[in-house]
Amino acid sequence: MITREECAALDAADPLAAFRGEFTLPPGVVYLDGNSLGVLPARTPARVRQVVEEEWGRELIRSWNDAGWFEQPYRLGRRIAPLIGAAPEEVVVCDTTSVNLFKVLTAALRLRPGRRTVLGDGAAFPTDLYIAEGVTGLVPGTRSVLVDPAALDSHLDGDVAVVVLSHVDYRTGELLDMPGITARVQAAGALMIWDVCHSVGALPVELGASGADFAVGCTYKYLNGGPGSPAFLFVAGRHLAAGPEQPLSGWFGHARPFAFEPGYDPKEGIGRFLTSSPSLLGQAALEASLDVWEQADPAAVRTKSLALTDLFVSLVEGLDGIEVATPREHARRGSQVALRHADGYPVVQALIARGVIGDFRAPDLMRFGFTPLYLSHTDVWDAAQQLAEVLESGEWKDERFARRGEVT
Repeated sequence: MITREECAALDAADPLAAFRGEFTLPPGVVYLDGNSLGVLPARTPARVRQVVEEEWGRELIRSWNDAGWFEQPYRLGRRIAPLIGAAPEEVVVCDTTSVNLFKVLTAALRLRPGRRTVLGDGAAFPTDLYIAEGVTGLVPGTRSVLVDPAALDSHLDGDVAVVVLSHVDYRTGELLDMPGITARVQAAGALMIWDVCHSVGALPVELGASGADFAVGCTYKYLNGGPGSPAFLFVAGRHLAAGPEQPLSGWFGHARPFAFEPGYDPKEGIGRFLTSSPSLLGQAALEASLDVWEQADPAAVRTKSLALTDLFVSLVEGLDGIEVATPREHARRGSQVALRHADGYPVVQALIARGVIGDFRAPDLMRFGFTPLYLSHTDVWDAAQQLAEVLESGEWKDERFARRGEVT
């Protein structure tokens, strides 16, 4: 069993160690919930303050031109593109993941007339399922069918128009084979939409090399954009060239928004997927976080992610009542470890009381996210030690830990 001293030696040799200073970490806390909400970058408050006090407070409406507010969705899209393996003109930052999925799924269905079925993972994050249900409820003759991704091939017939899958399973952290699945879906004549919320910023994502058709993702998890920070969407250039139609035809997606014409004429390119005015404060916070990400080596991030998750698994497997739900193989693992425990919720709450913050997903999953830019090997060792003590002491049985909040 590795010692804490050996973990400290690993930290001393860590090529990403300097990034820890780029983030504001509360003292006495080991934060293992970056897969749900990333921590605050140290430079974010100053950037948001600049927008509030200078660009908005002093320059007022002039900032739409002078501070580049109008172009911000495109600028941020170009900065996210390298993180997801996309061309700069294929990505735009706007709206939320749910709204963006509604847009790209509807556009994809319109590109496959005569096909009626949308396939999705029955265990995917619920917003993906709900949006697919909503879209097919609005498009006559279409239907949403939920399947197990492991059995996807048996459902790929001539009626399937679109497949929507998460690159990383939000519950277990399982990583799917993006290029392989995309190729099989397209060979069946369908289009592939990837949800990369739990992979962007945690591991290299290669939408272009994989041949993906569309993708959506959020920025408040591993990208540390802040609670409710704007999402992004990706549309492959070959589809943009065909002029896909998205359903939310708001004025920001109009070719001439300040002509104030009564009829809708969409922009060329990725701009046609814009709908309404951007959230400038949220985009400012994301901008500050991307300043950090542009200094990080994605390969080094992935290497450390796998080392941290390997370490945690080795330290907690065998603890009383614990079952590791996350795949052991590196090629099938994202950047989180999920542990099954019959009383997972109160165990997580007892850990939080000790300063180790993870979260819980029903019915029995304790989730721990590993964000390589601000977590150390000693953090992981300490978290595993705290979990062992919580289980051995039985303190999680205290009734206060069983009381559930609105957010778990």
